[in-house]
Amino acid sequence: MISNSKTVAAILLAMFCISIMDTIIKMLSGVYALHQLVFVRALISLAILLPLLLRFGVTALKTQRPSAHLARGLLLVVANLSYYIGLASLPLAQASAVVFTAPVIITVLSWYFLHEAFGALRWSAVLIGLVGMLCVVQPFTVDAQLAYVWPLIAAFCYAGFAIITRHIGPTERATLLAVTAQCSFLVASGLFGLALGHGEFSGHTDPGIEFFLRAWRWPQGADLIFFVAIGVFSATTALSISFAYRGNEASVLAPFEYAVLPLVLLWGFLIFNEFPDRLAFFGISLIAAGGFVVWLDGKYQAR
Repeated sequence: MISNSKTVAAILLAMFCISIMDTIIKMLSGVYALHQLVFVRALISLAILLPLLLRFGVTALKTQRPSAHLARGLLLVVANLSYYIGLASLPLAQASAVVFTAPVIITVLSWYFLHEAFGALRWSAVLIGLVGMLCVVQPFTVDAQLAYVWPLIAAFCYAGFAIITRHIGPTERATLLAVTAQCSFLVASGLFGLALGHGEFSGHTDPGIEFFLRAWRWPQGADLIFFVAIGVFSATTALSISFAYRGNEASVLAPFEYAVLPLVLLWGFLIFNEFPDRLAFFGISLIAAGGFVVWLDGKYQAR
């Protein structure tokens, strides 16, 4: 098993890259098509990752778990598309907070599928995280938004992706895991581009749905830099997450994903002039607190 410090550092790096990448994609969501951004991002990521993998020869592309890679890629594609559809309509911090209930879901799935043992403290953290998510979404208020369903779908899909990564990690290279993830993005977004990229179905009033149905267009001016940037950040994220989850328990690493929350709060305020209301901010704090309790329990169990 890889040392805890290295896997934790990898997760923290991934969270930083995700916060920047999500901010850029939200900035571009009113102009470009979602599948176009994902396609270009995957293309640039593969240009970075493939040479790293092929250092070990063509045989490095071989896998003992092709069906697991397929399921993992499908879950990741659905998670990303769902999240970004929601992000086009929702504030950055609140959308991210809902997605990052995924570590709570990962804890439950780790218990069920990977047979990782937890005590009352860990289950209390799960409850805290779920209450926090309800405070963010506020489903019982008059102003409740159905758009929150999208990041919630993303949270479940990402949790499944993390569990599969942990399950197959011991037999697969981190670079291969990253490459297969990007290949899934490339194929899926390419197919969506062929079907929807001409814009025949665009013109929807919902910003998220329109983001998905919009026609492809050539990036203008400084937007080219943003396209390249999301590809670089995506490659770094994929490699870091694959490295981390193949080297440590999912339930240990999951809490560190909450590090993204203060980052998206900062970017949302600085770039989009967004800041959560008091109840939503309290919910974000609960989600982070739940993650911290899970981490403390993991340290206790390790001792």
